Amino acid sequence: MAQIAQVLVDVPTMQTNRPYSYQIPAAWQSQVQPGMRVVVPFGRGKRRVQGFVLACDDVTNFDGELKPIDAVVDLAPVLNTEGLAMTKWLAESTFSFQITCAQTMLPAVMRAKYEKQLRTTATTPDEVRETLFGGQSMVPFDTVATTPAIVSQLLRLQAAGQVDVYYQVKNQARRKTQTALKARLSISELEAEKANIRAGAKQQMAILQGLITLNGETMVQKAFCTRFKVNESAIRTAAQKGWLEKIAVEVYRDPYASHDIKATKALKLNDEQQVAVDQITAAVDQAATTTFLLEGVTGSGKTEVYLQSMAAALAQGKTALMLVPEISLTPQMVQRVKGRFGKAVAVLHSGLSSGEKYDEWRRIQRGEAQVVVGARSAVFAPLKNIGLIVMDEEHESTYKQDDAPRYHARQVALWRSQYHHCPVVLGSATPSLETRARAEKGVYQRLLLADRVNRRPLPKVSIIDMKKEMQQHAESNFSAPLLVALQDRLERHEQSVLMLNRRGYSSFVLCRDCGFVLKCPNCDISLTLHMDTHTMKCHYCGHEEAIPRTCPNCHSRQIRYYGTGTEKVEEELQDLLPDATIIRMDNDTTRKKGAHEKLLAKFGSGEADILIGTQMIAKGLDFPNVTLVGVLNADTALGLPDFRASERTFQLLTQVSGRAGRAEKTGHVYIQTFNPDHYAIRFAQHHDYEGFFKYEMQMRHRGGYPPYYFTVQITASDLEEAVAAKRMYQLLQWLRPRLAPSTILLGPTPKPIARVNRRYYYQIVIKYKQEPNLAKTLTTLLHETQAQQRQGLQIGIDVEPLHFM
Repeated sequence: MAQIAQVLVDVPTMQTNRPYSYQIPAAWQSQVQPGMRVVVPFGRGKRRVQGFVLACDDVTNFDGELKPIDAVVDLAPVLNTEGLAMTKWLAESTFSFQITCAQTMLPAVMRAKYEKQLRTTATTPDEVRETLFGGQSMVPFDTVATTPAIVSQLLRLQAAGQVDVYYQVKNQARRKTQTALKARLSISELEAEKANIRAGAKQQMAILQGLITLNGETMVQKAFCTRFKVNESAIRTAAQKGWLEKIAVEVYRDPYASHDIKATKALKLNDEQQVAVDQITAAVDQAATTTFLLEGVTGSGKTEVYLQSMAAALAQGKTALMLVPEISLTPQMVQRVKGRFGKAVAVLHSGLSSGEKYDEWRRIQRGEAQVVVGARSAVFAPLKNIGLIVMDEEHESTYKQDDAPRYHARQVALWRSQYHHCPVVLGSATPSLETRARAEKGVYQRLLLADRVNRRPLPKVSIIDMKKEMQQHAESNFSAPLLVALQDRLERHEQSVLMLNRRGYSSFVLCRDCGFVLKCPNCDISLTLHMDTHTMKCHYCGHEEAIPRTCPNCHSRQIRYYGTGTEKVEEELQDLLPDATIIRMDNDTTRKKGAHEKLLAKFGSGEADILIGTQMIAKGLDFPNVTLVGVLNADTALGLPDFRASERTFQLLTQVSGRAGRAEKTGHVYIQTFNPDHYAIRFAQHHDYEGFFKYEMQMRHRGGYPPYYFTVQITASDLEEAVAAKRMYQLLQWLRPRLAPSTILLGPTPKPIARVNRRYYYQIVIKYKQEPNLAKTLTTLLHETQAQQRQGLQIGIDVEPLHFM
């Protein structure tokens, strides 16, 4: 009986979660496996699409003649059993299509355009090298896999480890192989050649002796030349004589190969840390799916708790996954984890090249790495037998994906915890209200680190009322007390960190004659001045244009720059403190690969006195000589139309305050604000998370917001505002009768930033405590709006959104 493959096809204009049945050609029977990607015919024409094999069986409900699979993309599954189960759950929980979820879980190199190469391995039989590879070490896959019989042979060879498939990004500049040398003659033949060499040919004699010494093994050419003291010209001559062959051997792209990371040993724990490690390791031992909230003040040693708990998992032969929220946090965290676990660590984050990410992913898939550290998408790392999952700074909004599938890494981590029967540790000095509320109810187990590890006090926080400062001094980004403190730190050779919640030079350009503000032509947002590139930029869609010298509206020359950005602050501070060495760290200065790390290393080594940055410097950084932290504009987030504005402000101020006084020297924090009496700022001044939690929970209860209600945001966007608005009003009428009367529907309203990248956005927010019909209703909506997507209207469903902007 012919085998049938259930294939999930990738048809962007008509996606579906229903698999299609395809016949597996006779030559591939029992070799095509679930989790492989295949190419299949789709529709009536000659269209060929890629798909994932979900299952293989001998039965189908289809009565007609089945189309056969055209080609096999992979020789081994790229999604294992867990991965396939996770795509199904992810699609259902985020109201996305399963094919999108499957692609999200793979490295970009496997989703983008690629050239697929077939490569020999150390165990490739000689006849295979000759017949399939023509004596080469790597050939394009499609030039070899020309018939089902050959594909069948390749599947068998790959299963035996005798060939390998290598995906290479098109136009990738750097080659990821090294030239190696291997003898083409036997040892007796090499000895015979030595007898024929003239006495003065020392290089040729050395090459022959070297090949005899290798005894059939392969050696990288560079190493061969060094070891046997021969040059490349002699190697070329030897190849022409048929003594040796040059072969390409794979070199893993190791993003940390050039780093000198010193090995570290476990530190002695204090009593609170020991209690935390004991509880977590007990859960690891018992394979319990406990979720721990590790709530510890900044500097309380949460990282050491993570490392020792991960070590306990590794000691049992299990693996460990550690998530960090941003690239900027990754360098220091990676160094700590690699220092403890060495080559067992793989790293996954967006600061790596596509090739580096792909190589790290393959190391994980092959079981060569037992520890994974990475940002949001690392939660999908193909680790097997996970013993512990750690999520550092669990409150961070960067853990939430903004486009489909709109998952939160925390939810994926909890799902994997259930699958692998392992604990999850959620760590933060300022947990999200939802997480802290679950700990309050006993859903999560709370572990508290109330003191800093060195018993040093948390830094003193001074609130500076900028309204009074403006009355007493000329307008400046720096209050008098903060300037005095900065000068004092310079004299004492101590370091300072200044945070500003905005990059660029000025917020906007305004004409003082007619009031014109230069806006982005694609978005409802003003353009930001960037002096380093001498352009006006949109931080939403990336639009750039020249800085206007006259008003585009009235042609007046009274055009001025208003607001403050990191560039402007850096310039002003350099004027005020000409002797200070300043580093600016924002999205503009950290665009280049490795820039985060270089800037932080420079600051850490004491080459700069002051670090100015955006939110990226607020978390995770640990520099013992930093004794002063200044927050220049604490109010930025408070004015946003978002019920989480106070929570985000409190978290950010508490996190950035924690960068001061982490070692022996006392720290001091200055928070500049126009709202000195706001509760978020007052609680942050006293490092009082519990006080803030109780107060904010009352505010949420009064307003009917999470965690007292669940929320779903539905958006419609179109190039025509009327189309988006009309569709949302129709959708409201469609939703009302399908949902319970107790469910609250807010909207439709334009989003606070109503136009982004030339598209107009309208939203409906669903608030509910229990809604039995929600899943069915939203799944129906997902599938019924497919036809409208083709006409340009886009519908998005976001479960538990973190932003309503």
